[in-house]
Amino acid sequence: MDLQKLMEQAQKMQEELGVMEQELGETVYIGRSGGNEGVTVKINGRNEAQEIVIPKEIVENDDDREMLQDLILIAFNDAVSHASEDRESRLGAATAGLKIPGM
Repeated sequence: MDLQKLMEQAQKMQEELGVMEQELGETVYIGRSGGNEGVTVKINGRNEAQEIVIPKEIVENDDDREMLQDLILIAFNDAVSHASEDRESRLGAATAGLKIPGM
């Protein structure tokens, strides 16, 4: 087994994963509830909310609707942040002492 070739393959895989992670992070995903007339949520591949749309039919007052959209957006991103911190903390504890490239 050629150790140099193995290291080159690992480096190439790490670069490809970095590109893929970047592409996924920039991808926008759309979720809907209530069909075309319902609430729409747009997130990126890093699970960060980009936009939340609540139709006028659900909340008629524009000021209330915009405030509700903003509050949901902030709460969603806060929850994702807490989940990420917990995940990193748990994985960090599980891999303590291991020297794994890219982790």
